[in-house]
Amino acid sequence: MALPKLASSKYELTLPSTGEKVEYRPFLVKEEKILLVAQGTGNEGDQINAVVEIIDACTFNKLNVHELPFFDIEYIFLQLRSKSVGEVSHLTVTCPDDGETKVDIDVNLNELECVKQEGHTNKLELTDNIGIVMSYPKIDAISKVGNVEEDPSKAFDVIKASISQIYDQENVYDKADMNDKDLDEFIDSMTHGQLELIQGFFQTMPKVKKTLKVKNPTTGVESDITLEGMASFF
Repeated sequence: MALPKLASSKYELTLPSTGEKVEYRPFLVKEEKILLVAQGTGNEGDQINAVVEIIDACTFNKLNVHELPFFDIEYIFLQLRSKSVGEVSHLTVTCPDDGETKVDIDVNLNELECVKQEGHTNKLELTDNIGIVMSYPKIDAISKVGNVEEDPSKAFDVIKASISQIYDQENVYDKADMNDKDLDEFIDSMTHGQLELIQGFFQTMPKVKKTLKVKNPTTGVESDITLEGMASFF
């Protein structure tokens, strides 16, 4: 005799990048196993692959997860976590006024937003005649590049993966028509100021973030602390 099947609730979220409505369900024990196994390996690539697999399953295979900007991935996964594990995430943070004291805080994941800074644009004028169009980093590029903080040179791989077009007064060059050598040479020929323009694109692009007030019990000082990105909320 077949056992009864457990039904899952369905919810709806809005993709930050497009405003598209997406139906989803909480992740189940089978998906939690996938995540736990990936976390157990300690390999960032395994963890990213697990997140992709879980999002794909929980959105009923209706999204092309690999083509979504990474901030969409982070937002979706945090919404899944909210409905699956609990709306409140219990965190320990360091008070910024002394850089030492640890305090416990609670973050309501339902209150998280994907924030885009004013003035943000993906079209960057490098000179009077030459410009580039940037695309938001996707999860495959993030997975290949790895931890930029551990190896700052990998930031250039992120830039390379995110250039969508290069244009001048006469032509538009699509990413599909560029080879790696020419693209590397183009990036290497940039001035510091031009590189800062590109860094500004990444710094101001949409991010899942939340600013909270934290009071240091030792000094009595109250400070703002901003949590950014998926990893900050676990």
